[in-house]
Amino acid sequence: MGNDQNQEVSIEELIRLAIDQLQFSYTPYSGFKVGAALLTKGGKIYTGCNIENAAYTPTNCAERTAFFKAVSVGEREFQAICVVGGQDGVLTDYAAPCGVCRQVMMEFCNPQQFQIILATSTQQYEIFTLQELLPRGFGPDNLA
Repeated sequence: MGNDQNQEVSIEELIRLAIDQLQFSYTPYSGFKVGAALLTKGGKIYTGCNIENAAYTPTNCAERTAFFKAVSVGEREFQAICVVGGQDGVLTDYAAPCGVCRQVMMEFCNPQQFQIILATSTQQYEIFTLQELLPRGFGPDNLA
């Protein structure tokens, strides 16, 4: 469920929430834990972690978990997502969204405005737009 926010959410808060999600990550096969915190345009935050499966293809990424939680309760407008990840939950490098997650973002987000925050701590992060990570992406506007 989303957290109501009465004030502007800081990047550091999104990073903290994404890092907190690492504890819920289910990764018995790869050991690579990922956490995400998704911010709606209305100021709500939806979190997610990656959930692996023995059959591999049913595995779900942290980013999609957060998006699907938000969309399943009617959210459709998003402004940013923070993604963190690392082997055994140790954040040593940035964990960029996979192609499938970028495509899900393309479905619901303005690629020029939606921000993707990649972090290893609240002091070490970089911000990209979806367009930077998915240039010439295919989305709903292509079918209009």
